[in-house]
Order: sequence, then structure tokens, then C-alpha cells
Amino acid sequence: MSDVVRFKRLPENKDLPLPSRATPHAAGYDVRSAEADFVLAPKEIRLVSTGLEMELPEGMECQVRPRSGLALRHGVTLPNSPGTIDPDYRGELRVILQNSGTEPVAFKRGDRIAQLVFHRFSAPEVVEVSELGATVRGENGFGSTGLK
Repeated sequence: MSDVVRFKRLPENKDLPLPSRATPHAAGYDVRSAEADFVLAPKEIRLVSTGLEMELPEGMECQVRPRSGLALRHGVTLPNSPGTIDPDYRGELRVILQNSGTEPVAFKRGDRIAQLVFHRFSAPEVVEVSELGATVRGENGFGSTGLK
């Protein structure tokens, strides 16, 4: 399996850069808005175009995640975070933005709106059984291991 992700710019978006990492060790690739300037009102949810289509290698997913600076400074997040793009999807990459803050947030064409993180995944066989293997933890969940 190859670790090459192929991007296609839609015709009206040749001026926008491909997703890129801000530093050599960044896990996320910043993706930009391809839309004309817009304002995201408080509590508004909007689907934002990136002007890109993508081809992932088999066995790789793309997770769409919020940018931490937008979340901290303006309350802008992704309500379905992380969003998953499957390797067989070939439509335009679009991002669901939500303003959870109290002030409108202005975006310009080309602004970084989200980050993409790529992960390999497995597709195990799913089977039904009558019993599961025992563990020390058992059915204890939601805080059962304590705080320290």
C-alpha cells in the first residue's frame, strides 16, 4: 500500500494551495476555504467547500479535525469531529464548521478552516458469539479506574 494521497483542484480553485503541514512534525494538514468571504454567526453551522477532491489509498482514512487556534480564540469547531472520509469517496471535500462562540467570525477565501489527519485502519471480520472472554476490569466502565 502506498502512502500517497492524491488531490484534484476543482477548476475554479486553481489559486488555492493543496493541504499542507505548518511545521515538519505536524500531524495535521491545514485545509482552506474555497468559498467567497463569509461570516459564521454565533451558533451557526455551515458546510464549507475546499475546492478539492481526494483519492486515498486503500486502507487509509482521512480525519477532519478543528484547528485549535480557531477553537480557542473564536469557538469555531467541527460538530462531527473528527469527521471521517473513507477511501472510496470521490466527491468534493467539504467541512462542517460551527461557531459555538458568542461573536460572529469572518472567513476569507483561502483561510485555513480545518486540519486533515491521515490514518491507516483495519477492517476486521465481525462475528456474533454467545460469550466474551473475561478480564479483570469486566463490566466496570465510566470512571471505574479512578482519577489517579
